[in-house]
Amino acid sequence: MKQIAFLLSMCFMASCAVIRPGEAGVKQRFGHFSEGVKTEGLVFFNPITSKVVKASIQTNNIELFLNLPSKEGLSVDSEISILYRLETEKVPQVLQEIGKDYKSIITSVFRSASADVCAQFFAKDMHSGKRADIEYSIKGKMEETLANQGIIIEAVLLKSIQLPRGLSSSIEQKLQAEQDAMRMVFLLDQSKLEAERKIIEATGERDAQKILAEGLTDEIIKIRSIEAFIELSKSNNAKVIISDGQAPYLINGVKE
Repeated sequence: MKQIAFLLSMCFMASCAVIRPGEAGVKQRFGHFSEGVKTEGLVFFNPITSKVVKASIQTNNIELFLNLPSKEGLSVDSEISILYRLETEKVPQVLQEIGKDYKSIITSVFRSASADVCAQFFAKDMHSGKRADIEYSIKGKMEETLANQGIIIEAVLLKSIQLPRGLSSSIEQKLQAEQDAMRMVFLLDQSKLEAERKIIEATGERDAQKILAEGLTDEIIKIRSIEAFIELSKSNNAKVIISDGQAPYLINGVKE
């Protein structure tokens, strides 16, 4: 009985497969893949005529190190990541038409797409804000070939770009010159604003003196003198008042 139970358990284990999260399982019977896709759990099959082929449907990463051509004919060393995943419903199609070695197909398509796209950009563009445009263009070019085959390209990332040494030095010198020019413009603007401030301040002082001079008539001077004398008289401290005999406190001149 134990032997029979053991044999039955072995047969049971041989006739089922476990599909883990992030995987898709497809039955293959006599070399032909069935259309049904199992994403999680147990799949039972006849081990004599069938088997279960598994494929990842998670987002996967392919890293490549390539020399990308530029518009001016230079070779740019680059490190690239290709993020992709299989479309769950089309896993049988991928396995039937491409096979399990679909990564090599993705790599080949990328090499062709990147060569076509990068040849339209200058080398310096790959190291500037146009990098995102290059990534987007390569992704779109790959989707034209792979989308109908059940392979979804999620992103193409140019992680590291090494420009030719001479070009890199030229770009650095150009950027330094641009920064120096911007700093000089800033200093000139500051000097101009400071000069305008001084002109405005001097004009204001001149206008104030002019207004004051025009408004100081003899009558106003006498009134201001009387007001000052009244304020001074309110103090309890001893005080000496010098006058010319006509206006208290304020005199026209000092006589020896």
